Amino acid sequence: MIADPKTSHISLSALFKSGDSSTKISYFLMGFNNLANKQIIKGLFFLFSEIGFFTWLFVDGINALSQLGSLGTKQAGERYDAKLGVYVSVNGDNSMLILLYGLASLLIIALFLYVYRVNLKSDRKIWEFKKSSRKIMTFKEDVAELLDDRLHLLFMAIPMIGILFFTVLPILYMVSVAFTSYDHAHLPPGHLFHWIGLANFGNIFTGAMAGTFFPVFLWTIIWAVLATVSSFILGIFLAMLINTKGVKGQKIYRTIFILTMAIPQFISFLIWANMLNNAGLINSILENIGLITKPIPFLTDGLTAKATVLIVNLWVGMPVTMLVTTGILQNLSQEQVEAAKMDGASKFQVFMNITFPQILFVMAPALIQQFIGNINNFNVIFLLTGGGPADSNFYNAGDTDLLVTWLYNLTLGTQDYNIASVVGIIIFVFSAAFSLFMYKKVNKLQGVNG
Repeated sequence: MIADPKTSHISLSALFKSGDSSTKISYFLMGFNNLANKQIIKGLFFLFSEIGFFTWLFVDGINALSQLGSLGTKQAGERYDAKLGVYVSVNGDNSMLILLYGLASLLIIALFLYVYRVNLKSDRKIWEFKKSSRKIMTFKEDVAELLDDRLHLLFMAIPMIGILFFTVLPILYMVSVAFTSYDHAHLPPGHLFHWIGLANFGNIFTGAMAGTFFPVFLWTIIWAVLATVSSFILGIFLAMLINTKGVKGQKIYRTIFILTMAIPQFISFLIWANMLNNAGLINSILENIGLITKPIPFLTDGLTAKATVLIVNLWVGMPVTMLVTTGILQNLSQEQVEAAKMDGASKFQVFMNITFPQILFVMAPALIQQFIGNINNFNVIFLLTGGGPADSNFYNAGDTDLLVTWLYNLTLGTQDYNIASVVGIIIFVFSAAFSLFMYKKVNKLQGVNG
């Protein structure tokens, strides 16, 4: 029986034992088997990849990897030059660059190992064609197959390399910083920082930062829940009002609320911030008509500022729910509604038992997304209150700061990059875990209802 190359599944370790000499050599000299079987261009690609990798490894890679463990040992400073009779500056190691180059080196090694595996898979394909007495594909035939069956791999190759070095590498760098002493006291290039393990996490949960972290984390959760629920409920209420039979100008009302989405958020929030400050438009009007004798501290009192950001958030959150709910209401089965009314159900009962469950069924995934978005809602807090008012009990955080704005303050304010990295990891882990849990629950409920 002739084996089909598409269905033969010999392992790469077994291939080394079963293959011919050129196959075995290709395990050490990449592309040799391709060159031996006249796949010149593919063989040269593998060969030059190996030459380039080992050239880089011996010239720069080994040095970058060797320094990754210590993150540098030579401190920058000054030394006395006896000949000149003065102190001269001495350059030291840059821990930040050492960490970055070390992580980039690990990615380069991972990329080379992938190319090495592709080389072995190419050897296996040649072996399978030989075993089945088929003609080994030429470079032209390989290209034709790539453009036909595996065109997606060709188009994804460059973007994937870009993602590897411009997305994965920064993420690895950020995560790595959480395990170092990279803070305002250890800023390169003047100072070195080093690995300290889980000390930063201990500092966040049980150390000096716990007094800031837990209040900020609690407010972040309260904010995300209230901002999501209030926008959802009031958005539904607004949609129900606009879509009530007999209401004139429904399109005009929808257009007005859509404008809040069309205008960039930072413009809206900056205008709100100006109107709500102590000398702003709202306080001025209230004072002029005699309702208040002194300005309301919309943005300068902790509790009032929290209520203010929640209310202003409705300005951008409510219209989204209103639009989605409007689409659901317009496609709602009127037969169910009429049947319920004929059975004596009130409008409230119809809403609670027919309309609302269908709205919730459709919007459940969007609600999860909104909740996660509100946890990371930087714009509302930063542009309205800047995280303030300041709280002397917190480390570089205010009463309205969320974890994400506190992270910003830690990074650009006090330059405590290690603590900021820990906060970023906590935000990611919490958001990912919550999303996975809730999406599972939603899928189960939708499966039952479906």
